Amino acid sequence: MAPTAPRRDTLLRRRTGRRHPLVATLMALPLAALLLLVFDGWETVATQASSVGAMLGR
Repeated sequence: MAPTAPRRDTLLRRRTGRRHPLVATLMALPLAALLLLVFDGWETVATQASSVGAMLGR
């Protein structure tokens, strides 16, 4: 009998629950650096950091 491919629904399964704050921070840092380079201002980075903090409930 030929091996079967994994079911599609098992590949699309997502993890539930909250993301660890450190992971969220590491995800936001590249965007913050990009904003700093593109707009050349600390205000943009501070706004992004504030948004991440609000998402984390801090």
